[in-house]
Amino acid sequence: KALEMERTAVVEEVKKGGLRGRGGAGFPTGLKWSFLAGKESEKKFLICNADEGDPGAFMDRSMMESVPHQVLEGMLIGVYATGASEIFIYCRAEYPLALKNLRIAAKQIEEKGYDVIDRRKIKITIKEGAGAFVCGEETAMINSLEGKRGTPRFRPPFPTDSGYKGYPSLINNVETFANVPILLNEGGENYAKVGTEGSKGTKLFALAGDIKNPGLVEVPMGATIGDIVYKIGGAEKGTVKAVQIGGPSGGCIPEDKFDVSVDYDSLRSLGAIMGSGGLIAIGKNRCMVETARYFLDFTAKESCGKCTFCRVGTKRMLETLELITKGKGTLEDVAFLEDLGPKIINGSLCGLGQTAPNPVISTLRFFRNEYIDHVSEKKCSALQCNALVNLRIITEKCIKCKLCIKACPVNAISDEFVVDNSICTRCNSCIEVCPKNAVERIPAGGAK
Repeated sequence: KALEMERTAVVEEVKKGGLRGRGGAGFPTGLKWSFLAGKESEKKFLICNADEGDPGAFMDRSMMESVPHQVLEGMLIGVYATGASEIFIYCRAEYPLALKNLRIAAKQIEEKGYDVIDRRKIKITIKEGAGAFVCGEETAMINSLEGKRGTPRFRPPFPTDSGYKGYPSLINNVETFANVPILLNEGGENYAKVGTEGSKGTKLFALAGDIKNPGLVEVPMGATIGDIVYKIGGAEKGTVKAVQIGGPSGGCIPEDKFDVSVDYDSLRSLGAIMGSGGLIAIGKNRCMVETARYFLDFTAKESCGKCTFCRVGTKRMLETLELITKGKGTLEDVAFLEDLGPKIINGSLCGLGQTAPNPVISTLRFFRNEYIDHVSEKKCSALQCNALVNLRIITEKCIKCKLCIKACPVNAISDEFVVDNSICTRCNSCIEVCPKNAVERIPAGGAK
């Protein structure tokens, strides 16, 4: 159908459909395609960002494994519409089945001659990434494709002006390209009937966390967080404290905001991002300070180190969060986090640094009371921060089976079934093996 249309008509149809990039930024796809289509160059490149680095996210992986032809079809339509001369797919080496199926699909396309567009044979190159999270950023990925270290570039020039080896290049992610054949088949007007005013179509989410039904889900743009967590995820109302949406750099949205619709603009107003589609439900028994520390630990390690604010700033934020979770934080530390977060965002070159503080900023905004408890009261209400809890055996419940004594790796439980919290590592082995639930975590300073 696309080949029967004028090139400009294909771009206009994508614009009419309102498709926005599914990789996180949400840039209008048709507009980006028009930039490349308008470039006169000896070579133009179409690049698929399949470097899905968010922990627990597997939307792109699932599509490459199950419908690789659909992904490649979307790219070939893009080649026709923009006049690109070559295709790259940058896929994580940790996805062996996805890589295998992409190569099979590419070979079948070549055998059928579908890679010949306007009498031009389109070369399809599949590049395996080495696992760097920052290479999900488009200019860092281009550097990696060129054999260089994966660090982001200054923009402008943008990739559609000067990308791979200096040639105009267009980057969309797997889910974006996979939406293109559907949009063209249905027509832009019909495609745009699903979703909200500013966010059209459907979105894939990797649903995980404290829910009954984890997995991959597809919902129309505009569905509420509550619909996803309760109706699809199967969580009971009142058991989920928040959701963390948008990958490790996403924001945490509290339960009282679960009526917000899942679209680019609504999430941004709450300090969160759509990201590539990771959504983690956080139960009432979780500590939001520890949650922020956990995600910042990941982004701090994945920083490429090019920008000082990202390289050093995330490290300083992480050190401060570690002090707070250990009961050594102060109110000045909380103020320091609030001051440093926006500076990292403004002083970073790419999306990693610009979004890394989001978990901290959003939890400070919506769960400030938990930070105050940690620094002022030296307590963790969720009993999750090990330095702020002790373990105790409830004598009334204990049947003296000694399973806890046998399970303890540091011999912290005496024959009288008393826990020595000075040597206990809070590994919870005793809690897990106790048949009577007689071992409990209590606030530090409580009964031993």
